[in-house]
Amino acid sequence: MPDTATPADRTLRTGPGRLLVAVYSVFALAATARGSYQLATRFGEAPLAYALSVAAGAVYLVAAVGLARAGRVSRTVALAACGVELAGVLLVGSLSVFVPGLLPDDTVWSRFGSGYVFVPLVLPVLGLWWILRVHRTDRDRPGAGDRT
Repeated sequence: MPDTATPADRTLRTGPGRLLVAVYSVFALAATARGSYQLATRFGEAPLAYALSVAAGAVYLVAAVGLARAGRVSRTVALAACGVELAGVLLVGSLSVFVPGLLPDDTVWSRFGSGYVFVPLVLPVLGLWWILRVHRTDRDRPGAGDRT
């Protein structure tokens, strides 16, 4: 079967693109496992916070898959996931700072990801930058046309 991936698709899946996929995968596993365990064992303490961690894990998983796969649809999915992630980090981070009683226990995104060395804040910015940078490079290439 011929490789129908564009140069941008191949670039997204190599070098720094692979590193992003790896980090997103680790965060998907960590956030989902932590949130699921907390929901199962300490549901009554902070169900919203634990559910947000599971939701964050799902967003990380979608971003990882979108970044790892080739094609316009996958890039669009990855862009959407990174955008949702950035909005979530900013919203949950702001709420955890300005309305601390709302989330009695930490989520992955609490205090802008300070419990994870602010990686949750930086990761979507890097993801968005990487996807847009590589996609723009492909689109601006002579003869790059509108490929799928």
